[in-house]
Amino acid sequence: MGARKKSRHSDSPRAKDVDVFVVAPPRLLLLDVAGPIEVLRKRNLEQDAIRFRVVYVGPAPSVGSSIGLEIAGVASLPDRVPDGALVVVPGSVEAPLAVAGEGREKDAVHESAIVDWLARAVRPGVRLVSICSGALLAARAGLLDGHDCTTHHACVAALARLAPAARVRENRLYVEDGERFTSAGVTAGVDLMLHIVAQMAGHATALAVARHLVVYLRRGGDDPQLSPWLEGRNHIHPVIHRAQDAIAADPSREWSVEQLAHASATSPRNLSRLFNAHASMSVTDYVNRMRVALARELLTGSRLDMETIAERAGFASARQLLRAWGRHHALPPSRMREAERATEGVQ
Repeated sequence: MGARKKSRHSDSPRAKDVDVFVVAPPRLLLLDVAGPIEVLRKRNLEQDAIRFRVVYVGPAPSVGSSIGLEIAGVASLPDRVPDGALVVVPGSVEAPLAVAGEGREKDAVHESAIVDWLARAVRPGVRLVSICSGALLAARAGLLDGHDCTTHHACVAALARLAPAARVRENRLYVEDGERFTSAGVTAGVDLMLHIVAQMAGHATALAVARHLVVYLRRGGDDPQLSPWLEGRNHIHPVIHRAQDAIAADPSREWSVEQLAHASATSPRNLSRLFNAHASMSVTDYVNRMRVALARELLTGSRLDMETIAERAGFASARQLLRAWGRHHALPPSRMREAERATEGVQ
């Protein structure tokens, strides 16, 4: 985790730089950092629109990790972070494979320094991303008060004690509330970072990153199933991937087989044949699956009425949406929205 090498996109005038400050706490759980930041590294290779500039910061120039690997090259905690930055707070473990011999007193001092810095550095315009027990440090800094949040299941009770004014959600992969992003940790940190990349760089880019990392891309923090955004993509055919990337980037567009064939540099007949052979569905079925997935996202994440949701998802009417919806979901949209509100405690 030393100095970051210059990206191959460094000189691109089109790129928007997003500063990412990854805090290195004592007894760092290494996967909490390696997984989510690998998402950002791969994203930087995918397109030029956004470039994540990652720096590792902490109260000490080196920290021990959960697997006994010493992490060096940690920069000092900066006096200020720029607007639009992401501050990522990974978790710690109680018993690393190798313990440094200074004792826990020093760890406590360093944790207090991180808490004090978080309270100063995270302000409106700066997004906080906590992974696993990193939420406990954020809670100590008062940054989760009044927010929905989550953490690893083993830390939920501790989080509730440290942040009594927060709304702690159990059994969630991740929770987004305004500028606060919290996750259950370990591998769920990858899900959360994919979610953030999808927001900032688009679904197609997040899908490409997920494919590269060979992980599921979950569209909702409470969704334990394989995302429809990855259904039909268990193949390596580049022609179909080009068509699927185009659909995922804008599901509501009026896609025809001819348009997608042109975007994929093949004929309509060949594209239809390839979809059936490699994705096990027709082009039209795939487009409708993506539109239903977008409609579900709008349904559970907003209070829009069904006609508006149908229009934004690319359906001609709410009736057409309901017909397509029934092929993929047992619950009708109204009941799914009610269930989501009940889960979140919204009356």
